[in-house]
Amino acid sequence: QCDQCDQSFSLNNGLILHQRTHTMDKPYKCNQCDKVFTVRSNLIRHQITHTRDKPYQCNQCDKAFSRNNGLILHQRKHTGEKPYLCNQCDKGFLQKCVLIRHQMTHTGEKPYQ
Repeated sequence: QCDQCDQSFSLNNGLILHQRTHTMDKPYKCNQCDKVFTVRSNLIRHQITHTRDKPYQCNQCDKAFSRNNGLILHQRKHTGEKPYLCNQCDKGFLQKCVLIRHQMTHTGEKPYQ
C-alpha cells in the first residue's frame, strides 16, 4: 500500500512504479533528447518518435504519427471527443493522465512540489 495516497497493489513492483508518481523519480533517459521517464516501456515507446517513419496518417489533415495511439489522440481534437470525465466537475479530457492530474485540483494533492 502506498504511504502517500493509500492506493494498494498486489505486486510490490506495481507499488514501486506507482511511488515514482509521487517522488518524480525518472530513471530512464532518452539518449537523443534527454527526455526522462518513470518506466522503461515509456522510454522505448518514446524513442520511436525519433525515427522518420510515420505510417499513421490523419484523414482530415496532413499530420502523420509514428504510433497509432498518437493518431487516435490527434483525431479527438478534430471530433471534440473527450472520453475521460472528472467525476467531481464533469470536465472532459482527451487523455486519462490529464484527467488524473486535473483530479488533484479537487483533492489538494501536490506531488510535484
